[in-house]
Amino acid sequence: MKVTVVGAGNVGATCADVLAYREIANEVVLVDIKEGFAEGKALDIWQKAPINLYDTRTVGVTNDYTKTAGSDVVVITSGLPRKPGMTRDDLISTNAGIVTSVTENIVKHSPDAIIIVVSNPLDVMTYAAHITSKLPRTRVMGMAGILDTARYRAFLAEALNVSPKDIQAVLMGGHGDTMVPLPRYTTVGGIPVTELIDKETLDAIVDRTKNGGGELVKLMGTSAWYAPGSAAAQMVEAIVRDQRRVFPVCVKLEGEYGIDGVYLGVPVILGKNGIERIIELDLNEDEKQLLETSRGHVKEVMDALDNINASKA
Repeated sequence: MKVTVVGAGNVGATCADVLAYREIANEVVLVDIKEGFAEGKALDIWQKAPINLYDTRTVGVTNDYTKTAGSDVVVITSGLPRKPGMTRDDLISTNAGIVTSVTENIVKHSPDAIIIVVSNPLDVMTYAAHITSKLPRTRVMGMAGILDTARYRAFLAEALNVSPKDIQAVLMGGHGDTMVPLPRYTTVGGIPVTELIDKETLDAIVDRTKNGGGELVKLMGTSAWYAPGSAAAQMVEAIVRDQRRVFPVCVKLEGEYGIDGVYLGVPVILGKNGIERIIELDLNEDEKQLLETSRGHVKEVMDALDNINASKA
């Protein structure tokens, strides 16, 4: 198995590192546009192999997609963070250009690959990669739900003073403050979370989850990387090892949940073919309304990208 990670920054390098030490693939190729950057990160990870006892070979290249040929899975982490003075449309335009170029190179050299998008704004970058690749929706997806549910579960574990291993949760919608955590589908060792925690505390944890990325930016002055990189690697593992794991993943909806043509996080079964199945939950009216709000927000950003592309044409 061969996996490519495009973007050797903190998230991409963390993803490559997790893939290597967990021996998820035989070879991991790290790609970046900065001369020598991916090569250095890959070499550092490879030199750790005798210490952490793994065989995965890590290789770094500067903007050379021929070395990625035949990849089974490709993770896209490329893109710029939003900088002071940069409008949302500026960020969308810049990162969509990067993701589009990367996707074209991926499909050229690895036409059978499954693509996982991590670049932000996540939902619309998944849209950009999907329309560029022309691949089935089951093979182009975005990583956000695993990260968001991990934050949610970590906060719950802290509040309940229990192991995070025993907490299972589902979260839907867009990546950001319109995401839809579902306490009704959250359990602790099989026990509904609502039986273990009061509503006020649970609501505070849900709000903290929605702003989880922003909290880290305030603390560090930059966005997170350990959890996002590990989350992307977990998706790769589910695909490469055909684990058929149930994860919330960003995918183009085609009628599911009464939504058509919008990219949203929903629970799916992830296996060797990518998204094996989209799971439709029986949402109540409040949950449906929250999902509709999230849909509207994501559609607005998708429309912004369409308008930017139309103005360039």
